[in-house]
Amino acid sequence: MNDSQGRGARRILDELRRARALLIHPQDEDGQLLGAHLKRLGCAVGHAWPPPLVLPDGIDTILVGVDEVAVGDMVQLLEGHDVAVIAIVTYESPTTLKSIYDLNAHGVMSKPLRPLGILTQFTLARYRHRTEGRLNGKIRKLEDTLKGRRMVDRAIRVLMDEQGMAEDAAYRLLRDQATAERIPLSAIAEEIVTAYETMARLGLRRGAEVKAGAPKE
Repeated sequence: MNDSQGRGARRILDELRRARALLIHPQDEDGQLLGAHLKRLGCAVGHAWPPPLVLPDGIDTILVGVDEVAVGDMVQLLEGHDVAVIAIVTYESPTTLKSIYDLNAHGVMSKPLRPLGILTQFTLARYRHRTEGRLNGKIRKLEDTLKGRRMVDRAIRVLMDEQGMAEDAAYRLLRDQATAERIPLSAIAEEIVTAYETMARLGLRRGAEVKAGAPKE
């Protein structure tokens, strides 16, 4: 084993020791075998049966016997929690597959359970969960960027329509103000759009209309 492989193996072992798992499964032979094996691998494992009404604090991995639980209740239990989910199944039926999909499981273990394969599925499920989290984070950043860009475009259009400004001048105004206040360009844009929408809702005349219709002195 080279140094890179050795470091990778150590990272996996360290990650396992940091895992905080909850096994939601009857305390039968399979449940006892799974819990004991994960503890031998260095994981902190709790056992909950019947399923809890709320998840304990600090849990990052859930192993759930989908054939023994009400999957709808389990989906509600997991809602809002950032955890890796491993489904434990007995049969490969359409109902079981739907349960796996509904739970958004990151891994699957089949019964009867055997020690061989538990480590692989446990590690892969946690890896997939982390990868999913990173991808979701990137998607959120892209969505925020697009939302900000649309807000800037709207603010520029307001300044062009209501103040008679050229597009370049409107953009420079937004940029310079954002720089002066040390806030994002989209924040200044949102203030302008919000102010315009508020005035329109109150029936106030727009800037260009006020100038055009103002009485001569």
